[in-house]
Formats: sequence, structure tokens, C-alpha cells
Amino acid sequence: MRAMVLHKGKARLQPEEVSCPDPSARQLRIKIEACGVCRTDLHIVDGDLRDPALPLIPGHEIVGRIIDIGADVQGFDRGQRVGVPWLGHTCGHCAYCRNDQENLCDAPGFTGYTLNGGYAQECVADARYVFALNDAADPAALAPLLCAGLIGFRSLRMAGHAEHVGFYGFGAAAHILTQIAVWQDRKVYAFTRSGDDAAQRFALETGALWAGGSDEPAPVSLDAALIFAPVGALVPKALKDLKKGGRVVCGGIHMSDIPSFPYDDLWQERQVMSVANLTREDGEAFFPLAQVARVRTRTTTYPLERANEALDDLRQGRLQGAAVLIPDA
Repeated sequence: MRAMVLHKGKARLQPEEVSCPDPSARQLRIKIEACGVCRTDLHIVDGDLRDPALPLIPGHEIVGRIIDIGADVQGFDRGQRVGVPWLGHTCGHCAYCRNDQENLCDAPGFTGYTLNGGYAQECVADARYVFALNDAADPAALAPLLCAGLIGFRSLRMAGHAEHVGFYGFGAAAHILTQIAVWQDRKVYAFTRSGDDAAQRFALETGALWAGGSDEPAPVSLDAALIFAPVGALVPKALKDLKKGGRVVCGGIHMSDIPSFPYDDLWQERQVMSVANLTREDGEAFFPLAQVARVRTRTTTYPLERANEALDDLRQGRLQGAAVLIPDA
């Protein structure tokens, strides 16, 4: 099969012919229809995340159809459409797994990082961490839901019952979460790079009540601030935008260092917290909600061989929404 392979950090992906292994007893073999290009992929390729399992096929927003089923797998059929997310395996017996915190497992496997992912024509995945998806939907439109949607949804959940919510960085996750938040009768305020008029228009079109630069003060005091841009300097800024008792939720797996800030900005029970990975329960709650809320993703598609171009476009901020690779385009 054709795949795009990373051999070392800070290097271009290489197109190669590789073999897809037969599924083990607990795995599914999947013919990939689409794979989203996530900012986490960028952090892996750019060397921001340490110790990927090289050589590596990146990609963890996988949509495809089952072509082979392991001997111990039940509840799936050949030809069924499924999605493969970032969390690809957990040990099941550490204290976190036993305490319903599998996202913090001590011995996890991550799709497209420690396990081969979806920048390929086929993959195998542990059936216990695979989600059934809408069979009639556009696979490219579904792909960003597998991480941008899931991690964003976990971030929004951690914001609690916040009515006035700020999104800092308006890309794949924020454009999905804005639709969910508006459906939930929340008010969304979008913060983009200063002067990024296109992103601000996109935010308003998606349902944000207000859009402006991240250097601007929020138009109202926020109940919660969700930071999707990997910029640590946004944390002190977001704290200044919060009401008493508000939360700053950092939704990325990687962020530049957070500068120091006065204790007064944190005082009055404001909180700063991070989101780590996802749980299967997140997916069980999110996918039906996304369908009921009629979430629509904006995507730019690329043939598999143009994965480096897609990563470059994401790196340079040239995308509105999400990039998606189509293996057989």
C-alpha cells in the first residue's frame, strides 16, 4: 500500500510502498477513505513531541471501512464505516484506567505517534478504540471530528456550564466547537492572530457573536476561555478576560512556555487547566451530539502524496477549517 512515512523529526514525509499487517485477534483492518491533518501531526513532524515510533506513518483522524476483522472482535461488520482517533490503546490496569481516566493511562498507545496512523491507504487499529460512524456522510467531512472535534468537545466539557466562552485560535477545533456551543445556547467570542480578517470572518460565519485579534480585550467578561493555539502567552491574556471563578482550558498537546503573570490575575478562584487526550466515553457522547447539532466541517482536501503541502499550509496558517488527505484521490 502507499503511505507517507516520517523517518526523523524536522524532516519531510516520504512516499513509500509499505505492507499493512494482518489484524491481530483484537484488531480491525481498515481501508482508509480520509485522514485529517491535525496540528498534533505538525508537532510530531516538527519535533515538538518527543520519541515518536520511527519510522512512522502519522495521522489520527482516520475514517474508513472495515476490510478484515480479528478473531476476538465482536460488534463490527466488514464494509462498516468506522473512525480511528488519537487514543489507540490503554493498558487497562493502571490506577488511571481503573479510575475511569483512561486518557491519563501510564502505558498508552497513540495513533500516528506511537502506533502507525492514517497517512496511508490502509491501517490496523484496536477495535476497542474504534468508533462506528455515519455510513452516509462525506468521509472528508467526518475526519476532523476524530480529534479536532473530540478534543475540542472534551475542552468544552471542562469549561462547565459557561455561557460566555472565548476561543483563542480559530481553526479546525474552534470551528466545530462554535457550532456545538451555539446549539447549546452559549455565546462564543473568537480570538485570532492580530489582523487575520479572514479567520475573523470565518468565525462570525460559523456562529461566533464577536471576533477580533488576540491582542484585543474581550468585549465581555468571559466565563471560560478555551485555548487551541499553541501559544503560552495567551494564558495570561485569557486570565485577564475571565470573570471571577472562570476557567482557562488549554486544549493542545503542545504549547510554548507560559510567561509569568501577577497572582492578582489568577486570584478569585480562576483556574488554569489542560486537556490530555480523550476517552472512549467522550466519543460516545460527542458523535451523536455532533449529528443532532448538525455540525458542518469546512475542509480542504489533498491527495495522499501532497501531505507535506497540507502540513505546510497548516504551519503557515493558510487554512480555514481543516486539511484532509484522501488516499485514493
